Amino acid sequence: MTDHDEGISVLAKQGSITFVGNVANGVFGFAIVMLLTRYVSPSIYGLFVLATSIILFMQVFGNLGLPLAIDYFVPQYLEDGQEGKAKGVIVQVTATVLVTSSLVAIALATSASRASGFFDEPSLGIALLLLSITIPMLAIYNVLLTSYYSIKKLQYRVVMRDLVRPVVRFSITLGLLLAGFGLLGLIGGYIIGLFVAITVGALVFVYKAWSLLTADTEFVPAWPLLTYSVPLAMTSVVFVLMGHVDYFILGFFLTADNVGVYRVGYMLGSALMIIFNSLAPVFKPLIAETRDDTELVQQRFRVASRWIAGFTLPIAIIISLGSTSYLSVFYTPQYAEANTVVALLCSAFLFNVTFGGPDGTLLQGMGYSRIVFVNTLVLFGVNFLLSLALVPIYGIEGAAIGSATALVLVGLLTLGELYYVDRVHPFTRNFGKVVLAGVPATLTGSVVVFVLTSETAIAAALPVVVVLTYAGTLIATDAFTDDDVQMAAEFGLNVGDRLPSLSNALERFTSRFLNR
Repeated sequence: MTDHDEGISVLAKQGSITFVGNVANGVFGFAIVMLLTRYVSPSIYGLFVLATSIILFMQVFGNLGLPLAIDYFVPQYLEDGQEGKAKGVIVQVTATVLVTSSLVAIALATSASRASGFFDEPSLGIALLLLSITIPMLAIYNVLLTSYYSIKKLQYRVVMRDLVRPVVRFSITLGLLLAGFGLLGLIGGYIIGLFVAITVGALVFVYKAWSLLTADTEFVPAWPLLTYSVPLAMTSVVFVLMGHVDYFILGFFLTADNVGVYRVGYMLGSALMIIFNSLAPVFKPLIAETRDDTELVQQRFRVASRWIAGFTLPIAIIISLGSTSYLSVFYTPQYAEANTVVALLCSAFLFNVTFGGPDGTLLQGMGYSRIVFVNTLVLFGVNFLLSLALVPIYGIEGAAIGSATALVLVGLLTLGELYYVDRVHPFTRNFGKVVLAGVPATLTGSVVVFVLTSETAIAAALPVVVVLTYAGTLIATDAFTDDDVQMAAEFGLNVGDRLPSLSNALERFTSRFLNR
């Protein structure tokens, strides 16, 4: 049995908090898209996706990647008892990104008409002009998020990001759409939701982190912040562009309708990242604290990889097999043409997040920001070139092939790099059991899709059958380790004593059956 690792407890506790938040955020996210697909046409929704994609791309230049320095340096200063320097990092980053993001916002506002001409969408210029105000807002929003990560108090992030913002955005958007504002309603809901979230998040952070904020400020040298952040800023530029390049290429070669349909498929396919997104925010600081202890880093990586794979795999199976049903039921039948997009992206995201994540979370925590930058260049380059070649031929499926290929390739690169630099890898016998448990779950899920004819019935039955089969296979193969039991207990599942009893009961049942 391995020694009790307090980092696993922190990972589980904070991960469970973010998981609840991500579920809430996901529910509201799907609700918002369901709302949009019913009250506006695919072309208007696609236009809004194009505008927000440009905003999210430009805001990376506005914050220079500096918010990412907060959850790298602040945990280290707090670990050493240097609260003044920890506060100094937050103050320096906040002041810098306010200035730079405001300049980028002004530049975008003055060039909005050129962007609309490039995509041949006149309304895009108006959308960009109105949304440019969100660039400095997003910079402060990201500062608040990484500040929560750095002090490992992710429940406050949940309040700001996963509850306040989606609730306000949904309510305002619904009201404006019912009032007949169309595209302006989408923009209004986006801006007001972000503003209210920042306001609430700032007030909560000041109240909950009062001891940190009242410490005497000690400014730290800017050079270490920049040398760590600038590669990640470039990484973020490429990564955000990679996440939205499909929309740009689709918007250039095809129409806004295709952008809207692809966006719905992409969102459903990426929904399986909910587990990774729950653990990643606290995983990076935990790795940063112990980056010199390779054995501990590998132990934490293996635990996180098993849990990410164990929870993500059944979700990927469910969404992939039932993509047509979920697209038709949750949205409208016209979005069912994105079923292939969903299946391709599910497989690629599953592979990628299991081995370090699409943004190289493990490598970031270990300090290898330059490697992350190179990986992201590969990610973007492969996706861009393949999408550019395949979209004119295969449409939205071509964009999905480009994204999926790039994600798998970078996942393989990350595996090789981790082993090369620190001999770290996730592969164990128990990890193999977690992966192989997906085979019977896929087979039983396929039977459900083949036998049932109603899309609603498939959507309802598929999760039950796949999850029960998957969980039963894990128990039958005794796939749980001591660290898994510790994680489960910290999640509040109280399965520490149940897993052995379930396994023993299954063994007794099997023995009696065979002896008959």
